[in-house]
Amino acid sequence: MFSRDSWQEIFETIKKNKLRTILSGFTVALGIFIFVILSGFGNGLQNTFNEFFVDDATNVLRIFPGSTSKPYKGYKAKRRIELENKDIEDIKINFPLFIEYITPRISRGASVKYNNKSDNYTTRAVAPSHQASEKTIIMKGRFINEADVKDRTKYAVIGRKVANDLFGEDDPMGKYLDIGKIAFKVIGVFQDAGGDNEESFIYIPYTTRQLIEKANDKVDQIIIAYKPSIGHSGAISFEKKLRLFLKKKKSIDPTDQSGIFIRNVADELKRNEDFAGVLEAIVIFVAIGTLIAGIIGISNIMVFVVKERTKELGIRKALGASPKSVILMILQESIFITLISGYFGLASGMALLRNIGTALEEDYFIKNPYVDLSTAIVSTFILVIFGGVAGYIPAKRAARIKPIIALRDE
Repeated sequence: MFSRDSWQEIFETIKKNKLRTILSGFTVALGIFIFVILSGFGNGLQNTFNEFFVDDATNVLRIFPGSTSKPYKGYKAKRRIELENKDIEDIKINFPLFIEYITPRISRGASVKYNNKSDNYTTRAVAPSHQASEKTIIMKGRFINEADVKDRTKYAVIGRKVANDLFGEDDPMGKYLDIGKIAFKVIGVFQDAGGDNEESFIYIPYTTRQLIEKANDKVDQIIIAYKPSIGHSGAISFEKKLRLFLKKKKSIDPTDQSGIFIRNVADELKRNEDFAGVLEAIVIFVAIGTLIAGIIGISNIMVFVVKERTKELGIRKALGASPKSVILMILQESIFITLISGYFGLASGMALLRNIGTALEEDYFIKNPYVDLSTAIVSTFILVIFGGVAGYIPAKRAARIKPIIALRDE
């Protein structure tokens, strides 16, 4: 246990050597500070990545129609491809082993009114399984069901933001909205992890939208959820087979890249996971490198400190100080400076992350940057240990010097 006299001596030494102490402490504090900031940025990027994909199901393929770029089987190039209800049924029939669920989507903008309030929103005409693909959470009432699709009901499920904008404190359930000059009854209110943007949509049965639009059977896109059991490689294989099937069905040249577009969320997810993993590894590598630089810095300073105090240590030994007490004195001073500086760097880094979090999210897509407290404490503790080692090695070397030689040192 360290004595009171030892602590008084340490503070006296620090007081006499302010510049040296400041340089030592700054090196340690800077190392921990940069480590905390970089680790926080890495976690913030991961948060952004997770938020981007948490809003929707990840075992999903989205099919979009395009325009052909090549003539094929008597058809000219630049032919507009359309998706239809029949395509949905054909996909179900031909790929039953791959499909978990399937839903069309038809998106239209509309002026929506309730009493004296109105605004423009996007309506999404969908099937019941669309709820699973978007991870829509029902707060009140229910989502679109099969009976609504079959009967082409004029029912609407509105987002939380739509409900707040148009109804305020009133309960929207059972009320009627004027959507594009057609009355729809509100049967449900939903919320979504995507926030206000996703909660500004209004869902209606897709068959109702088709009825409104002159009883056609066209859809904007088809969303297919494949069975998770087929894995990533199975999803890629399914995507290729599905693309060939649709090109054949729509008489599109197999080499034409423009007729049909399929977005494979799983493939995007894997690529982004790989990218995020590499990015996080780089951030961690730089952070650890900074920590090591701090360790090297404090080691160099401690070597200089011991060298500077060689004559002092010789006098101590001449007066009867044991090698152990000499080592203990330098070790105690080294650990004390490292601990205080490390805590200061840790507190400064975490405070900065907390204060700049919003600005980073808006400008650099780094959401809620943070560093795990246990990780930060362990990193500081490691630096303290190495600070002790940095003081111990030169102190042990100095303790071996004979007093007569130490006193001759200039």
